Amino acid sequence: MKILNDFLPIILFFIAFKLYGIYTATMVAIAAAVFFAAIFWLKYRRLEKMHIINLAVITLFGGATLLLQDETFIKWKPTVINGLLAVVFLGSQFIGKKTVVERMMGGNIDLPMDIWARLNLSWVLFFILSAVTNIYVAYNFDTDTWVDFKLFGMLGMTLLFLIAQGVFISRYSNASRQTQEP
Repeated sequence: MKILNDFLPIILFFIAFKLYGIYTATMVAIAAAVFFAAIFWLKYRRLEKMHIINLAVITLFGGATLLLQDETFIKWKPTVINGLLAVVFLGSQFIGKKTVVERMMGGNIDLPMDIWARLNLSWVLFFILSAVTNIYVAYNFDTDTWVDFKLFGMLGMTLLFLIAQGVFISRYSNASRQTQEP
């Protein structure tokens, strides 16, 4: 369900853009964010922080795009989200007892503290890379290319990063298990 919530709005944005253009796609993105937040609220009677952040950013930047008829604002949305995530993940290195990555995955994987910190920092770097790459594509290519990148390029970057994370984690989780066995 989480993957559906994360990627369906992007796919709907992509389809609406290909059929009707950037402004209709922006309206669809805002509507999808509201719809998925409402569905989550109805099911769990709460919203996660990421729902609130995404809803606020898409409403602000999408609204500015529609109001000012300037697609630059919607193109900044992925950079803003990735920048905020980088700040939150980096902040967790210094605030609290666990990094964001450890809070998300710690119940399933046993890793040494320094490995959790390295994983968390790799996410910070990934978010920064995603933010910078988005802005580069937004300002150096046409809108059609940017929309293709937003769906396929960012998805590809994320999948490659997750595979690399899996390989990295498996090296340390296997070593951790071997040292714990009698």
